[in-house]
Amino acid sequence: MDLRYASTRNKEEQVSASQAILKGLANGGGLFVPTEIPALDMDWDELAKLNYQETAYAVMSKFLTDFTEEELKSCISSAYDEKFDTKEIAPIFCADGTYFLELFHGPTIAFKDMALSILPHLLITAARKNHVKNEIVILTATSGDTGKAALAGFADVKGTKIIVFYPKNGVSPIQEKQMVTQKGENTLVVGIHGNFDQAQSGVKKMFSDAGLTAELSAAGYQFSSANSINIGRLVPQIVYYVYAYARLYEQGVIAKGEKINVTVPTGNFGNILAAFYAKQMGLPIAKLLCASNENKVLYDFFSSGVYDKNRDFILTSSPSMDILISSNLERLIYRAAGEDSAKNADFMKSLASDGKYEIASEMKEKLLDFYGNYATEEETQEVIRDLYTKTKYIIDPHTAVAAGVYDKYKKETSDTSTKTLIASTASPFKFTRSVMNAIDREAYRSMTDFELVDELGKISGLAVPNAIEEIRNAEILHTSVCEPEEMERVVKEFLNIKE
Repeated sequence: MDLRYASTRNKEEQVSASQAILKGLANGGGLFVPTEIPALDMDWDELAKLNYQETAYAVMSKFLTDFTEEELKSCISSAYDEKFDTKEIAPIFCADGTYFLELFHGPTIAFKDMALSILPHLLITAARKNHVKNEIVILTATSGDTGKAALAGFADVKGTKIIVFYPKNGVSPIQEKQMVTQKGENTLVVGIHGNFDQAQSGVKKMFSDAGLTAELSAAGYQFSSANSINIGRLVPQIVYYVYAYARLYEQGVIAKGEKINVTVPTGNFGNILAAFYAKQMGLPIAKLLCASNENKVLYDFFSSGVYDKNRDFILTSSPSMDILISSNLERLIYRAAGEDSAKNADFMKSLASDGKYEIASEMKEKLLDFYGNYATEEETQEVIRDLYTKTKYIIDPHTAVAAGVYDKYKKETSDTSTKTLIASTASPFKFTRSVMNAIDREAYRSMTDFELVDELGKISGLAVPNAIEEIRNAEILHTSVCEPEEMERVVKEFLNIKE
């Protein structure tokens, strides 16, 4: 079966998987979605015998149908190799009766590595398949983790350049240093005086600018994206939910076909949407718990059916979730609207013009797979401290938001018997100050960021990840800063395109 991808804003615009990966964003700002969700056609006894790479092929081959077996297996083996510090790739750790899916064992110690390790290989293969002659310019906005993972994946990849915009004062010190020390002749990192939503809006604007696209093409370039708006980011994320369920079954934690809950700390909605797609494929998921921080636009949406970004933007200790425009939610809205692309386009138009939209009650009924809640900064710190005190297991603030929301879910619903998987999205070493402040603010107040790294290593019994060691004394290579409205000028200067 040749699976096609349609635009959420014009379902008549349909492309192959490789074309969707190349384009990143559909015409008119729409996102590409599969015209149908393929079913998992393997028994759990079979899936339980597969390693991560084999599971990746079993899942991704259903979605990327115009890739040959040889092409896809080559992409997978190139991505999930010794760059990860464990052969399991995504191990599960049980702490206090909850199962933490550790998605941070890749080269930049965040879950973005799970998809961004393979995206460059998918993209280059897609370019070859479609006889692309232009150099591909990866244009990406980041709230902290995507940027470094994309930079690491694309640095010095022949036929590509990568430009990353991030909010100058909206990421952790470790996240920033990971980005601004990135080597590679084809890389550019730029801080903007603004928040992530402004960076993301600026990137989307450039993608949908036909005049700019023509200018780039004349100069031998074309844009593509490493954000989760690219379907090539989303499909690999489905894999680890299938893999995790198979591991829990293999270990005897769950019976075959037993439903589990999945809790995901959520900003741009890509990671939890991947879990939703996994459920649509046949993964036995009961509830998808959408965990927000104090920027609780998604919690309010699932509670009321109103998506409203007109609110104060709050900088929190979980910066990758400091987002008011959750781009991937559009894919879910399209589905809830019965794949009515005109209706979906109207919602997105309202979001652009008025900052909000409201869905009808019959659409809300199609979102019952989801439970939304949020954790305050104080609650997030309390979760980190309590889990460490009870178990000595240390989690980062994003994972703590998810754990806090799971606690609220249990109290609200009395559902304490369903086994629950929490997507643990970043290493605590990436957010050392927030983590150590949560454990004992006074004891660690005067330490530098890297002194805190060493102390975290001591109290956790874990080796400091190489991703941290390599930036400890690394040279700052990227110092560019701009206003949001200057982003296009910065891109053109980097590509040597004259105004």
